[in-house]
Amino acid sequence: MFDNLLPPLNDHNLPYPDTVHPIVVHFVIAMVLFAFLCDVTGYLTRNHKLYEVSWWNMFIATISIFIAIIFGQIEAGLALAYDAVEPILDLHTLIGWSLSGVIAAITAWRYVIRSQNPRRIPVAYLGIGLLLTCLVFFQVYLGDELVWIYGLHTVPVVEAAKEGIL
Repeated sequence: MFDNLLPPLNDHNLPYPDTVHPIVVHFVIAMVLFAFLCDVTGYLTRNHKLYEVSWWNMFIATISIFIAIIFGQIEAGLALAYDAVEPILDLHTLIGWSLSGVIAAITAWRYVIRSQNPRRIPVAYLGIGLLLTCLVFFQVYLGDELVWIYGLHTVPVVEAAKEGIL
């Protein structure tokens, strides 16, 4: 009934030329990691201007992660997920949603820190930043596994799934 309202899917099983989620999410990854690097460097060198750079990176990353999740959900829904890939895709989705909340909470905490004293940052915040960095690296690993091991949205895997080989 509504099939004629949906755009046709291409050979990647997407309604647009290629995946958008990795583009947006790499932006988020870079901003979160750069923010942590700026915080650590600012703390060690006592250069408080780096704290401002870090703040803006986290602020934009907080907005961007929700865009990444929207495209991730669309693309996960359109992925021809076979049995072997489903546990990894589910974990990647769960951690992605969790990261959105964690990043938003850390950014809110950072706003409070920035409002109270923009020239200082607590060591506890750096510790949480390190934990966030580790979680981001694990999420990157899972995303890489989905593409490079399981081949989601790659033409050969899409064709094999459509033919019932997977």
